[in-house]
Amino acid sequence: MSRSIVLAGGGTTGHLSPLVATAQALTSMGDVRLTCVGTAKGLETSVIPAAGLELKLISADPLPRRLTLDLVKLPFRMVSSMRQAGSVLDEAGAEVVVGFGGYVSLPVYLAAWRRHLPIVMHEQNALPGLANKVMAPRAAAVLVSFPGTPLPKAQCVGLPVRAGVAALSGGGRAAAQPDARAAFGLQPGGPVLLVSGGSQGARSINNAVVSVRDDLLAAGISVLHVWGSANFPAGSAVVEGSQGARYVPLAYVDDMAQAYAAADLMLARAGAATVAETAIVGLPCIFVPFPHGNGEQVRNAEPLVRAGAAQVIMDADLTPDALLSAVTRLLDADNLARMSAAAQSVMQPGAAEAVAKIVLSLGQRP
Repeated sequence: MSRSIVLAGGGTTGHLSPLVATAQALTSMGDVRLTCVGTAKGLETSVIPAAGLELKLISADPLPRRLTLDLVKLPFRMVSSMRQAGSVLDEAGAEVVVGFGGYVSLPVYLAAWRRHLPIVMHEQNALPGLANKVMAPRAAAVLVSFPGTPLPKAQCVGLPVRAGVAALSGGGRAAAQPDARAAFGLQPGGPVLLVSGGSQGARSINNAVVSVRDDLLAAGISVLHVWGSANFPAGSAVVEGSQGARYVPLAYVDDMAQAYAAADLMLARAGAATVAETAIVGLPCIFVPFPHGNGEQVRNAEPLVRAGAAQVIMDADLTPDALLSAVTRLLDADNLARMSAAAQSVMQPGAAEAVAKIVLSLGQRP
């Protein structure tokens, strides 16, 4: 008899990528019926169906951190969200609930707890989100991506990544590089810098790269620049440089594994998914942590920085001169080889399978 498993998560690719990776692993390891829960406000409305997964939508709101009218309304909204989540669980005949963060996770956790269903939560960031902090003591399993994540009962399994990303570990990235570069219209030889501020883009990173674009091209460095859909400037076009170098601007990349394969170095925010995925594939990075929030992106990057696999430039320090200096210094064959090996020593593939095994080990309904 197939197992009914409900997976909750949404908002950004940071929550959705490990959800999809775990769903892939569950499907390959057992007879399962998977139902995903998200909201209409996040990327899940496109990412989840594109992965061939069933998506149910509920209303869910962020937890206010200050005394506002939204905080007064929260209990009423949460009750409504819990009822909607409960209906999804009942309709699916859920046996296990797996949460990956985002606003949608808390009402799903609470609905599962009221029904005495086992809860597996996966925290992507080194500093946990509020929903996981609240529900961790009540979870059957608390899984984290980074050692030292401050949650009770935390078990470090790494971050689940899709099969296409895992395939680039070891020597996979080098083997895939020629085809990946051809797909993006990049030169087969010469250094390539991949730039991405995540699914939402990052204005400071985009601006800094534009400021040094001509200098990079003059040095023979190609740039694959993923702007983020909301930030992509009208009229952007490929720019030719010296030695065959090209600047290739894109609004969004559906298959980040292909972008990783094309690159020698990446400039990015330090979201958990980016940190874990680049480590697994051995792609050296310059991280520019998001300057707001609770500082989780700085903490995410720390293991790679300590290992010598990455450099951090704080957002306020991301001047054109600082960026150009870091890129040209790191794009050295010996540096890249050393950093790549160090990255893969920090994080190995296999987290998706580890999470799936834990989920499948939890008891079935009688």
